[in-house]
Amino acid sequence: MTRGARDDSGVAQAAARPAQDTGQHTGPGSGPDSAGRRDLRLSTRGLPDWLDPVVEAVRTVRPTQLSRFLPPEDGRGRQSAVLILFGEGPVGPELLLMERAGTLRSHPGQPSFPGGALDPEDGDPHTTGPLHAALREAEEETGLDPAGVQLFGVLPALYIPVSEFVVTPVLGWWREPSPVGAVDPAETARVFTVPVSDLTDPANRATAVHPSGHLGPAFTVNDALVWGFTAGVIDRMLHFAGWERPWDRSRQVPLDWRA
Repeated sequence: MTRGARDDSGVAQAAARPAQDTGQHTGPGSGPDSAGRRDLRLSTRGLPDWLDPVVEAVRTVRPTQLSRFLPPEDGRGRQSAVLILFGEGPVGPELLLMERAGTLRSHPGQPSFPGGALDPEDGDPHTTGPLHAALREAEEETGLDPAGVQLFGVLPALYIPVSEFVVTPVLGWWREPSPVGAVDPAETARVFTVPVSDLTDPANRATAVHPSGHLGPAFTVNDALVWGFTAGVIDRMLHFAGWERPWDRSRQVPLDWRA
């Protein structure tokens, strides 16, 4: 994902955003079927103070500040969602990531957020559909218990031209952590968490160079190279939350031909 402008002004207005709820929640909803058809609402009540800059960034960021690749105006693209899940780890705030299986045809071995395409049962892609899809896919891929996740924000939908996916990033707080791991080794090589402090460490930052010549942000963390869409979203979140530290943008990491 290419960097957007660094103008911090403006408010992102997504059409028919999911309802906001200021009430206390222990999870995203209730019901017997984990990430099934529950009345999902976004809530910022009870979040840890360190998430305040992220909440503000979600409220104010504009789509063009996240990427120059935005959903086609003609409605093309497959609707999908990813879960950007913040938790509290041994060394402070952390993010949940997974690594795609090396045998997959598309981006083998690439770290990513849990997520995938919306299913019809997820509902309207312009309201709560992405919320249901993000939790459902995260449960299917990592085994996490959606009942322990509090959804608190949605970023503007972005576009991945190479796969023609329209991706809505859904942000959550891991209020009640649950065990996670690769559910299907044919799709997921591993599931891991990354401390935010590692992501902001200048020593772990680089510019990924694709064989096509495309340049984008990258992170070298947990024996993994995080690049592409995932690294782009993390890069923008760190910047607009005010967590970014100066780093050497001339440090380059080449990607191989399969990327």
